[in-house]
Amino acid sequence: MSGIRRRDFVILLGCGTVAAWPLAARAQQAGAMPRIGLLSVFAESDPEGQALIKELMQGLQELGWVNGRNVRINFRFGGVDAAHISTLATELIELRPDVVLASGALAATALRQQTLSIPIVFVQVVDPVSAGFVTNLARPEGNITGFTIFGRREAAAAA
Repeated sequence: MSGIRRRDFVILLGCGTVAAWPLAARAQQAGAMPRIGLLSVFAESDPEGQALIKELMQGLQELGWVNGRNVRINFRFGGVDAAHISTLATELIELRPDVVLASGALAATALRQQTLSIPIVFVQVVDPVSAGFVTNLARPEGNITGFTIFGRREAAAAA
């Protein structure tokens, strides 16, 4: 697993967990299990994608979150087919998750088109400002936030 992808995954894990905590507390008070949706640009059979999911599940378990016991995680794997990703985004949003994790720009775009109210956390998006996900990295506003592997200087140099 490459260092950058592993780092993105660790950020995904931390961000997803932090985003889910207040929602989980609210949902548990109401007697409902908190729900997380995950939309990935990896194919379901992709070994790297499966390794990341395994690490996600292990990390969540270490933090006390077990899928099916005290949190419900719905996974969707779309590959790089934009139409398929869009269909999967619709499916996830119809499940009314408390938060959605978007792996990749295609996933973030599809989810953003489906909801302006459910929180979306993205990873593996090179330049979220240019992609139109956020207007400012320091204060993303709206229902979408996330992490990028580039700072402002690196993004400008990559362009």
